[in-house]
Amino acid sequence: MNSEKILFQSIGIIHSPHRVLADIPIQPVFCNDIKGTVVLAYEFAEGLMDLHEFSHIFLFYYFHQSQKTCLHVKPFLSDQEHGIFATRAPHRPNKLGMSLVRLTEIEGNVLHVKDIDILDGTPLIDLKPYIQRFDSRENVQSGWQVIVSDDTASVQGLRNYKEQE
Repeated sequence: MNSEKILFQSIGIIHSPHRVLADIPIQPVFCNDIKGTVVLAYEFAEGLMDLHEFSHIFLFYYFHQSQKTCLHVKPFLSDQEHGIFATRAPHRPNKLGMSLVRLTEIEGNVLHVKDIDILDGTPLIDLKPYIQRFDSRENVQSGWQVIVSDDTASVQGLRNYKEQE
């Protein structure tokens, strides 16, 4: 196996009302209408051309507050341990996070988004548009998640979030 080091640089900072890790809802689907901004470094602002035509974007970011790496985790929606790669938990070997958010506006190098589940001050690694014809699939399998009812997911997924003014 090639253990080559790969270096990334932050291309911006993600801002949100989420300031306490334990209170952040666990996925964007549980963050309906929660607003945030993505401040892209000025040197990359030209790369935003035509992005305003998309309703949703994927944010790829660094879990900068994750202090450990685990190969097995017990996620919020399960009473059993699962392999880290069968979850979206932050304690990953490369600390890479991904969230699908709604893009509402672009002002210069600032992207206004909704449905954000990311800690305030998180470093942005990349962003890409959501393209329904490429990103939506039929006949998918969601592994261990299928035994979690929608009611359970919607209650546990919210954690203890209370919007901070």
